[in-house]
Amino acid sequence: MTDHHQTATSGQPDVRIVHLNGPTFQALVDGDLAAANAVSPVPVSAYFVGPDWRGVWQMRSRQVEDYPASAAWVTGVIWDEQQHMAVGRAGYHGPPDAAGMVEIGYAVDPAYRRRGYARAALEALLRRAAHEPQVRTVRVTIAPDNTASYRLAAQYGFVEVGEQWDDEDGLEIIYEIATSQLSAATRGGRALRFQ
Repeated sequence: MTDHHQTATSGQPDVRIVHLNGPTFQALVDGDLAAANAVSPVPVSAYFVGPDWRGVWQMRSRQVEDYPASAAWVTGVIWDEQQHMAVGRAGYHGPPDAAGMVEIGYAVDPAYRRRGYARAALEALLRRAAHEPQVRTVRVTIAPDNTASYRLAAQYGFVEVGEQWDDEDGLEIIYEIATSQLSAATRGGRALRFQ
């Protein structure tokens, strides 16, 4: 269970992605908040064990059971360092594939949306990808009608490379960026700084 820390920039929350273990994933799948908090490295809220994210936890639980090393890559908790609370989930869909590609995913608890957490989580994931020598490409898939997610990804240099059909989410547009271009990705006219 490693943590990936995002240094706060002006007006942006200070977050880290806290990776979870198999027992935590299983408790989340079971919808058991007490059990999840007994084994999780950080406390989570009732939203984490609710129905909206159950499918993600089921997928990650099976993945970590089949391939324990993937726990250091897959969906973890977006942890607000100042508020000491779990505000969402973020991570990669798995370790880098044979071509060096990782796909990122993140979601913020509705109670904490529109506060900069999605941006902070995305930056933390991009920062880690830029520092992992085996990662060469970062991918994100976005539903065609999710303009907020598209606008956020576009600010970091993601470009459309195709589309796919996801059995759970329907049509998704595929966007990618090479890690070699991440240092040139801009946000608000400034280069994204990686530490």
